[in-house]
Amino acid sequence: MEFQKLNQFNNLEMGYISRISGGYISKNRHIFEKIKLNPLNKFILEKCIYGTPIFKLGNKGNRILVSSGVHGNELSSQIANLNLLNEFVEKELSHTVYFIPFVAPKASMLNERTFNERDLNRSAHIKNSLSSLIIQVIDDLKINFVGDFHTTAYNSNPGCEVIFSSKNPSPESFLIANYISNDVGSEVIAYDVAGSIYKGAIEDVSNLKGIPAITGEVVSPFASVGKGSVERSYAQMKSFLSYFGIWLLFY
Repeated sequence: MEFQKLNQFNNLEMGYISRISGGYISKNRHIFEKIKLNPLNKFILEKCIYGTPIFKLGNKGNRILVSSGVHGNELSSQIANLNLLNEFVEKELSHTVYFIPFVAPKASMLNERTFNERDLNRSAHIKNSLSSLIIQVIDDLKINFVGDFHTTAYNSNPGCEVIFSSKNPSPESFLIANYISNDVGSEVIAYDVAGSIYKGAIEDVSNLKGIPAITGEVVSPFASVGKGSVERSYAQMKSFLSYFGIWLLFY
């Protein structure tokens, strides 16, 4: 994968995971009304028209991915990830952090759970699916750790704020989940073996490859932004990165 340096945004770099997934994020008013229209966010929204962009900060230490928008109608985590990238772009990092704020911009634009009628959280193991392309990027970039962030509604699965993890074959997934739980109070759901209950999540496929991964869920109505849900998702992301000592270096 080729990355382009974005000189107007300090040391930020950008590449594309897919060129067939683009959408006009600004058409989703629930997202558009919650973000700052600063130069960086305007730039990202423009690039989402043409596909799924991935952004890179740093060039040392662990290689860590923060992704969101696997389900296009889970909005709070996408806004939180955008806010996180804005926070980091001015920082000197001790690790390399990759951001995918909008996995499927088309689905985010349409406020739909699926992308081209496919659930991306059940298809990361299916060749040429958009989520399998993210797995390929994880492999190609030799990413060491993955945090994939979602939202869940009451009376759905899981229906409460949690961190999903597994104990095998990547036990550090469980350690990261417990760290976040102790830090911000999210519950932990840990499976003995990754992918044993559900197949095709980015978290599970990564763990099965020996790449420790977690999935963060906060509560918000689907296709909308619940009160405080962006802040809770942001707290999960911040805690995930602080596990590696990143956030602590800012203070």
